Amino acid sequence: GHRYARSLAEFLDRRYPDPNDVVIWTSSLRRAVQTAVPLGRTPWAWRALDEIDGGICDSMSHAQIQEHLPEEYAARKRNKFTYRYPRGESYQDIILRLDPVIIELERTRNPVLVIAHNAVLRALYAYFQSVPRERCPYLAIPLHTVIELTPHAYGCHETRMPLEPRLASSEAR
Repeated sequence: GHRYARSLAEFLDRRYPDPNDVVIWTSSLRRAVQTAVPLGRTPWAWRALDEIDGGICDSMSHAQIQEHLPEEYAARKRNKFTYRYPRGESYQDIILRLDPVIIELERTRNPVLVIAHNAVLRALYAYFQSVPRERCPYLAIPLHTVIELTPHAYGCHETRMPLEPRLASSEAR
């Protein structure tokens, strides 16, 4: 995570040397905020960009859910889009929660770097790439990759830029 954050900072400095040329949004969760620290720019934290709420399954792996809550595991497997974790959220819920973020993204004229979590990034990607909502839980969002979506008349052009995690000078020794 720290290495990727340094790579992201280098990428951003090359691409947008003037800090005023890009807006940075993060979720309010610690790992997203920490990813933004090496960027040396002021991010805006949005709770709407937080990861899907796993409810009673939060912090459990899928294997643990399968073992301890097999009925929940099976229900999620049947329909990942509408499945809501007990006392948590579904992908449908995330899409509703992202409405104000999407409105603001569409109004913003500067490029926006979004540092968030897989479920949220899938939902945003599905919206801007016109992927049917029901398919968003299955989209591949690769780690350590900047996905640039550039609006045009009939959608968005996509460019994927994998970033190599960089060692800090103290780690290289």
